[in-house]
Amino acid sequence: MDANNTVVTEFILLGFSKLGESQFFLFPLFLLMYVVTVGGNMCIIITYNLNPNLHSPMYFFLGNFSFLEILYVTSTVPNLLPNLLSDQKRISFYGCATQMYCTLTFGGTECYLLAAMAYDRYNAICRPLLYPVIMNRETCIKHIVGSWSIGAVNALIHTTLTFSLPFCKSNQINHFFCDVPPLLQLSCRNTWINECTIFGVVSCVVIASFILTMFSYLQIISTILQMHSSSGRRKTFSTCFSHLIVVTIFYGSGIFMYFRPKSSYGMDQEQVVSLMYTVIAPLLNPFIYTLRNREVKLGIKKILHL
Repeated sequence: MDANNTVVTEFILLGFSKLGESQFFLFPLFLLMYVVTVGGNMCIIITYNLNPNLHSPMYFFLGNFSFLEILYVTSTVPNLLPNLLSDQKRISFYGCATQMYCTLTFGGTECYLLAAMAYDRYNAICRPLLYPVIMNRETCIKHIVGSWSIGAVNALIHTTLTFSLPFCKSNQINHFFCDVPPLLQLSCRNTWINECTIFGVVSCVVIASFILTMFSYLQIISTILQMHSSSGRRKTFSTCFSHLIVVTIFYGSGIFMYFRPKSSYGMDQEQVVSLMYTVIAPLLNPFIYTLRNREVKLGIKKILHL
């Protein structure tokens, strides 16, 4: 590609191309994962809406979280599926920008929504008498709106900076969706501003929300350890353990992906890490929250008249 006169109008998502014909066998796997993810999270949303007993801040956040997970997995997998069966793995310039904006928006929103869910559990366990006053309907809605606002602004910054770069090295993205790190590798301009922005903005979004989440859980664990009843400790910790699993998967893979300089990117490895927070985490969400949550299971049985 001539760097002097070629303008990129589309990108090639190489994704799992190195697997050759084996990638055809990934199609039913990813299709099944997508269907289960959407179906499972929709089940949580429907269960919340049809069961008045679940109309509490905890399940309000869980319903919104499930909706977010559906959007998150939909931003990548539907585009990945036809690419697994086709030799033409193309995505337009603006299609790539749109996909990046959506995935970054949903990812940034999820960071603060997880923090809001941890804050909710902190108030429920550590400040039970004030809980109804602190976590009222208005406060819950503000947390949701705030999370989406932070995610949208974060995505706008990164998408604008990334797509203002000239892409003259190649138009082949060694990834299964349009993400910031692999696109930076295609630029013929120095990307230190982008890398500094990633470190700075992502620090505010990911690290700040992670600290808020961990602070809430440190307070929760301290309160649990002070309980005299062993059964009370087990029950209380059980309600938080599911959330901790989601937090560990999401933040662990996200921090690994974005908090490294461009020179250390190894995109084959990054694809596996990206799968963790874009596909695997949304897939596990319904199972983690329903299998360990008695109220949700009872709500599902009530709807199914079991």
